Amino acid sequence: MNKPLLTIASGNPKKVAEIEAMLGPLPIELYPKPDGLEIEETGSTYLENALLKASSTAKLTNTWTIADDSGLEVDALDGAPGIYSARFADSNEAKIKKILQKLEDNPYRSARFCSVMVLCDPNGNHIHDAEGICWGELLKKPAYSEGEFESIFWVREANCTYGELTEQQLVKLGSRGKAARALAPKFLKELGFN
Repeated sequence: MNKPLLTIASGNPKKVAEIEAMLGPLPIELYPKPDGLEIEETGSTYLENALLKASSTAKLTNTWTIADDSGLEVDALDGAPGIYSARFADSNEAKIKKILQKLEDNPYRSARFCSVMVLCDPNGNHIHDAEGICWGELLKKPAYSEGEFESIFWVREANCTYGELTEQQLVKLGSRGKAARALAPKFLKELGFN
């Protein structure tokens, strides 16, 4: 029997690799999003943005498709930057600088990474979705250079930053890993594997 095809609707190589690692053990064949396909994230929630990406890609590729949208939510900033995390500033360095300036010496530094993952069928219909949250707190400076928000997000359970989590820790503790784990059984059931 041929393995079912699943397209990962993301142009971010790091995100694609992370999702591939999480879904790798499943009896499916994974494909990246087609080159040149850009989908504007016009939604007002993670779910809306993930659905835009998954549905559009599924219709174009005629395959089952998975997409996610995620962001960093800082409690002291009323949940900002949230769905605007990717557009918070022009570069990773500028994003980190901006968020640390906004927090200044605020001792209340709790935050979370939120990810919502969506599964669409080959016709682009929304079949399932799942959310994953990783709780942590923001450091006062990056733990390493040239990182993203992950370099300032401390995960207490792992005793390191999010960016330093191993592949196994990302699956267990990471927001995307939690969403993927929640979505996987639903996907397998849709395909008749369980």
